[in-house]
Amino acid sequence: MNSYWENLVICFVLRSLNRTFGLWPKVLTFNKTKSKNFVICFVLCSLNRTFAAMLLKTEALVLHSLKYGEGRLIVTLFTREAGRLSCMVNVPKTSRGRLKKQYFQPLSLLNVEVDVRPRVQLQRLRHAAMAVVYGSLAFERGKLAVGLFLAEFLYRALRGEQQPDEQLFDYIRHSLEWLDQRPSGYANFHLVFLMHLSRFLGFYPNLDIPSQTRGPLFFDLREGGFTEQPPLHQDFLEADESVRIMTMMRMDYKNMHLFRMNRNDRVRCLEVVLRYYRLHLPAFPELKSLSVLQEVFSTDQ
Repeated sequence: MNSYWENLVICFVLRSLNRTFGLWPKVLTFNKTKSKNFVICFVLCSLNRTFAAMLLKTEALVLHSLKYGEGRLIVTLFTREAGRLSCMVNVPKTSRGRLKKQYFQPLSLLNVEVDVRPRVQLQRLRHAAMAVVYGSLAFERGKLAVGLFLAEFLYRALRGEQQPDEQLFDYIRHSLEWLDQRPSGYANFHLVFLMHLSRFLGFYPNLDIPSQTRGPLFFDLREGGFTEQPPLHQDFLEADESVRIMTMMRMDYKNMHLFRMNRNDRVRCLEVVLRYYRLHLPAFPELKSLSVLQEVFSTDQ
């Protein structure tokens, strides 16, 4: 291949790269040496394959946002079509901008357009608009505490959800909309939400009772099931506490107001659930918002 055709190939690659990035390199000197032109062409083709963007239009849940410099945010999203994504967002100082800072509060439900590039940590968010406008979740004291806790919990629990999971996304969205519309009787909401969330994460408890059981039952937190004999390890519930698991699994959003719990019961149930999650999710940390939630629901509701 002569230098004319080699340069033609390079121009073709550069045009493809320009369509991807929207710019041309400022200076490019074509060398007549075949080997150098081949190297340039190979590198540019590799860059094009690596950084080629795909426009993704999807629903998204804001898990976390962090201020980065002047007028920029790093926003962590859980999307319906692509799982967990981290995006760099340029937030204008004026109210005329399309991307508004209030869109990126934790637990906001958005419709977004994202340029997704493989092997790139921070994606580019093109557009965002509110998909759901909450009526009470962001204003009522009790719901604010639940929302603060759930936002921190989901940010930690969904670390490994890099692939799309539409059922998981729909469950979270439905749950948040239900809480927003509920006027009262939601003090056990976080317990129900966490226990049923485990089904989507792959460690839903096995509630089957061993056949011909006559004595007390223990609950093995590692195996996620009941057993007649206490396990050899320490991660289990005694017989008098194993009934808490059965009680929580009987609750759903419609009937949970019928299960009356005092502060100690609710605190202990949450401790058990979080301990269960820590055993099944690696490096799951202590949650800073837990104390706020426990204080708000210190009385029956």
